[in-house]
Amino acid sequence: MTNYEDAMLIMAERFGKDSLIAIATTDGERLYNWVVDAYYENGAYYFSTSALSNKMKHIAIHPEVAVCAVDWFSGHCTGKNLGWVLDPQNAEIRAKLRGMFEWYDHVNDEQDQNCCILEIRLTDGMLIKDQQALRYQIDFTNKTALCSENWGEFK
Repeated sequence: MTNYEDAMLIMAERFGKDSLIAIATTDGERLYNWVVDAYYENGAYYFSTSALSNKMKHIAIHPEVAVCAVDWFSGHCTGKNLGWVLDPQNAEIRAKLRGMFEWYDHVNDEQDQNCCILEIRLTDGMLIKDQQALRYQIDFTNKTALCSENWGEFK
């Protein structure tokens, strides 16, 4: 198995469920940080939010964002509004969100067309495994990863 495949297995195991992550956005002058419930799948985090929220306003102008998870991951990403949760193109992701988040129906007004799905597509990141024994430097775009043991050189 390659370093990238190893890293993707860890990502899916850790974040392929209801996961708290922090995302950093900018309005062009200041940085902002938002803690959200998201789930990870195939190189991206997904969650529902309001298209009228400040984070979505920031991403519309500056789509480059950063993420950080308490579970030893940080990375750079591109944010994209996938549109209204009830848009037929979002049916599969919506079903996953509703199945993963017990509270989904209590906090989302799906009849409001501003209730949207945000995709945070990862470009690169650092994943740590086994209490810092292994570090993966991941290139999500080119689907490669380097691995380092005990803060050594990347291989």
